Amino acid sequence: MNLLFDFIVDKDAKTIFITREFAADVDLVWDAFTKPEMIVQWTAPKPYRAHFKEMDFRVGGRSLMAMISPDNQYHWSKVEFLEIDPQTSFTGRNSFSDEYGNTLHDRFSLTKTSFKQDKDITVVHIEKIFDDLEVLEMMVARGFKEGTASTMEYLNEYLNTLVADKKA
Repeated sequence: MNLLFDFIVDKDAKTIFITREFAADVDLVWDAFTKPEMIVQWTAPKPYRAHFKEMDFRVGGRSLMAMISPDNQYHWSKVEFLEIDPQTSFTGRNSFSDEYGNTLHDRFSLTKTSFKQDKDITVVHIEKIFDDLEVLEMMVARGFKEGTASTMEYLNEYLNTLVADKKA
């Protein structure tokens, strides 16, 4: 089955638009994006791994997660949850941080992740709005598209395993 992956950079709007389809129901895909024990299964591009120090998934809550390199260097990021509409969408303010959640730079992105069931497919739309064009360009230059494509494929494989286990 060919599942859509679309990645569009709009420099004028300082926004990256990502669309990805998954052959799983919306409840499962929602959980894969919102439950830390599931997120760590797919979100780190190999050879990195992910680790949560904190996850408080509610409006006003935050997550504090690290990407850990093969030589055990921790790269922390923080998401402050601004809006949550269960099984439909959530919006967060993302920034690079230290291990305590202190923002490292005065730069952030606003990310809205939306979910829509369409028969046996869940369509995920991600709209990532940057406050600074320089940060968007740096992310793109450092392989954000390739990293996103890779992690979305890891998620697809993970979901396929969960769906197969459900049917067994």
